[in-house]
Parts: sequence; C-alpha cells; structure tokens
Amino acid sequence: MSKTLDGVIRTWNGGAERLFGYSANECIGKPITLLFPEERLSEEDDILGRLRSGQRIDHFETVRRRKDGKDVHVSVTVSPVRNEAGVIVGASKIARNIGDQKEAGVQQSLLLREMNHRIKNLFSLTAALVALSARGTTGGEALAADLAARLRALARAHELTMPDLSAGDSAENSTTLRALLEAILAPHDDSTGSRITIGGCDAPLSGSALTSVALLLHELATNAAKHGALALADGRLSVELAMQDDRLTMTWAETNARSPKRKERREGFGSTLERAALTGIGATLTRSWRSDGLTIDFAVPLQRLVSVIS
Repeated sequence: MSKTLDGVIRTWNGGAERLFGYSANECIGKPITLLFPEERLSEEDDILGRLRSGQRIDHFETVRRRKDGKDVHVSVTVSPVRNEAGVIVGASKIARNIGDQKEAGVQQSLLLREMNHRIKNLFSLTAALVALSARGTTGGEALAADLAARLRALARAHELTMPDLSAGDSAENSTTLRALLEAILAPHDDSTGSRITIGGCDAPLSGSALTSVALLLHELATNAAKHGALALADGRLSVELAMQDDRLTMTWAETNARSPKRKERREGFGSTLERAALTGIGATLTRSWRSDGLTIDFAVPLQRLVSVIS
C-alpha cells in the first residue's frame, strides 16, 4: 500500500485486501489509522515524523486490526516516496502477516517451560532416590551425600543456560565460566562475600563442555570445603581467569589453609571424575601444595568451551 504524508491511503493491492479484509474502494482516500487499534494510534505520528526526515523503517513489529475486528500481528516496512524533484511526498508500505510466527513462539515458550520444569524435577527425583537408596544400605550415607551434591551442581549449571522465559526469550542461552564459578562457589562463601574472590577475564561456556566444567569446579570446591581453605574460618580462595593465546587459564589459590595429609591426596572417585572431565574438554590441571595452602593451575582451549563434544 502507499499513503500521503498526512497518512491518507493512496494505493491498496490484493495482498492488503487479503490481509486486512478491506477492498481498495473501502480504503483508498481513508486514513491509514483505519487499521490501527486504539491503543496504537500514537505509532502513526512517530512513523510520519520519521518519514518526513527521510528515514526508512525496517521490519517494525506491531498489531493492526482487520475489517472483521480481529487483530493481526504484522511486520511493517515503510519507505519514503519522492517526486521528481527529490521531495518526499508520501510512503510505500509493506505489511507481512507474522501471526503464525508469533503463535509458534508462544508454543515454543510453553514447551521450554515444561521441559525446564521436568528437568528440574528429574534432578530432584534423582537426588531423592539416591538418599532413599542410602538409607537402605550400610555405609551409603557419604556416597549419597556426594552424589546429591554433584547433582545440585549440575542443576545450577542447567539453570544458567535456560532462557529467561519470563521475558519472552525462547532462544537457548549460553553462560560464562565466571557465572558458573559464582554459582558453584556461592554456597561456600560467608555472609559478607569476602572469603572468595573471582577476578580476571571471562569466556563463554555452552554445550557438552558445560557439564564437564561444572563437575570439575564442583570437585575443586568440595575438596576446598572438606580439606582446604574453605574448611577453616580464616581460609581464603582466590580464582583468577586469564587468556593466553587460544587458551583460557584459571589460577585457583587457597590461602590460610593447612597442607593436606598424604591420605587426603589419595585416588578416589572424585579423582576419576576429574580426569574424565579434563579429557572431555582437552584441558590440563596441576596442583602445587604450599605450607599455607594450595595452588591449582587449569588451562583449556577456548574453542572447547563452546563446542559440543559428541
């Protein structure tokens, strides 16, 4: 369709007739606001003002009203029309029906909400089954506690990558290494938030790498809480992230902590899990014990943090 700078319809084609239900005879010579719901009338003043200044309006999503009174979601493109002297005398307008697209987005959002709810329930159910099984066995309490803690770490990682459905965002989100660190370490900090500091750069984190990194960081945090700096009232943990060429490095420094006894360094399931996580993302990790604590150096190729490992 086209209109004057006063908003009066000049031309109206078959596509406009099918979309809005009005014939050309019913529209030509009428104001374009014939199609506007009352609450959107102010949009026309803004559109005309931008047209007079020579601006083109691309893919403006809005709502217009059909002849039968039903609203339709449209994407509108408006371009200024000039006469032979180059003076803007009107506008050419294209409206596309995006109602099906909008409806599909709503359905997708509903499905994502349901999926998110079910995944959270699965984490809770699995943790409950672990606890229930432990009560029926001898000496299973410690194993149950460890498994439940790992499940909670994975649940926190899952929440970080879910889209903000309350804001209408239905696209899958990635998170960052720093956000994951903060989520996993938060339960171990004190009320003032001064025991743990995280500094340096950041890097995106998504795909299968998220699971491996979440389990690895959980193991480091658990060890610090059981045997390291976070097991003592005056213990401190500093985590520093940095970029070195195509790798991200993390320096995990525990201070004011006792040096672990040799038996606390022995191999266990946590060590096996740690090796598996490191292998999954092509990372390296080394420990250096000091008299007042521990330093851990971790390095991983940046591309492995955002790639899905099959």
